[in-house]
Amino acid sequence: MANAQVNYKNKKRYKTAKYPIRQPKIIVWLIWLLCKLCLLNKKYKVEKINMEGLKPPYMVLSNHMYFIDFKLAAMATFPHRVNNVVSIDGFYRRPWLLELIGAICTRKFTMDLHLIKSISRVLKRGDILFMYPEARYTPCGTLSYLPESLGKLIKMNKVPVVVAVHRGNHLHSPFWNFRKKRKSVHHTTFTQILTPEQIKTMSVEEINEAVKSAMEYDEYRYQKENGILIKESFRAEGLHKVLYQCPHCGIESKMASQGAEIFCTHCGKRWTLNEDGTLTANEGETEFTHVPDWFEWERAQVRQQIEKGEYSFIDEVEVYSLPRCWKFEKLGKAKITHDAEQGFVLEGFYNGEAYRIQRQPLEINSLHIEYDYCYIKPYDCFDISTENDSFYCYPTKENVVTKLAFATEEIYRINREKTQEQKKAVKAQ
Repeated sequence: MANAQVNYKNKKRYKTAKYPIRQPKIIVWLIWLLCKLCLLNKKYKVEKINMEGLKPPYMVLSNHMYFIDFKLAAMATFPHRVNNVVSIDGFYRRPWLLELIGAICTRKFTMDLHLIKSISRVLKRGDILFMYPEARYTPCGTLSYLPESLGKLIKMNKVPVVVAVHRGNHLHSPFWNFRKKRKSVHHTTFTQILTPEQIKTMSVEEINEAVKSAMEYDEYRYQKENGILIKESFRAEGLHKVLYQCPHCGIESKMASQGAEIFCTHCGKRWTLNEDGTLTANEGETEFTHVPDWFEWERAQVRQQIEKGEYSFIDEVEVYSLPRCWKFEKLGKAKITHDAEQGFVLEGFYNGEAYRIQRQPLEINSLHIEYDYCYIKPYDCFDISTENDSFYCYPTKENVVTKLAFATEEIYRINREKTQEQKKAVKAQ
């Protein structure tokens, strides 16, 4: 069945396919000054590595933990002009401001060909292109999925590549509870990892591997190795949003958290998130002492379900869309399905007409999820975007969005692996 778009009664959608302006110098100075003021009460360090003599144009690829990332980036790139790639929700209620500072608008996890043109234009006019290839805040302080197209983009533009890695930002404001801040030192490194000469001699696969290696990070390992103590009594609150499956009884979506503890409401087992970021079971075996190990175990469980043909997701969701930047449109209830064969299918009614949005498994390599989303209402949701619209879905089922993100990525990987194997088989004939 073909897709049917939402009937907005001739209301125009925001045009993302537009070229960004070149930042006026006064804007560069204003951004630096505002960021400097915002960081006055923060402990931070910005370190540059292998960047002696490096001048624009160049590309910066950065990990993403919280809004403070942008402020630290401004400290490192000043006094040069920068164009940031920003998702459509970043333009919400302030498109004029984002356009004024030269931001490049896009919709997450879509095939945006104009974005590629905008990036090339920024670099050709001699400025810095800044992007967050994970395209979301890190769920648990480790590197998220990086698209394979990144290597092609770098190969196409042949400018120096700098990797920015923020450390301590997740410890300060974890995505699963960003409203309550912890005391932590922010340490950002900017490292030139590729020169134009190197890029010319490397394959796309080699470039991708170099970027992934340079961007690897683990906030909990960083915390442990540097003796950082998070002493706040609420430090585990919200952690159940990413650690949603109990490793003791195996039940999903029955985890909860309070104070410094995370626990399963089904079997009753409890763990304490220690001040050094490690986990300890209050009784019995400690299945995982390292938060990311528990997180990746969950991913492996999801992949196993997919490979066995046991994974599917069906729910009634409340949908809000963002065709423009000034208002979320309340579309009401809709049905969402997700599986390895069809990918995502969202079906509902609005303005008296049915709509159907589908994203095939190979059309979406990751999923934008939000915990306690501040722009609409403070509950967990996920966003399915097309080239000209974005649908923020609030599920009826509790604590499922992290698993949906895992499933999206693993379904994409499995299908991509099959496609690659088929191509190899054809070549071998």
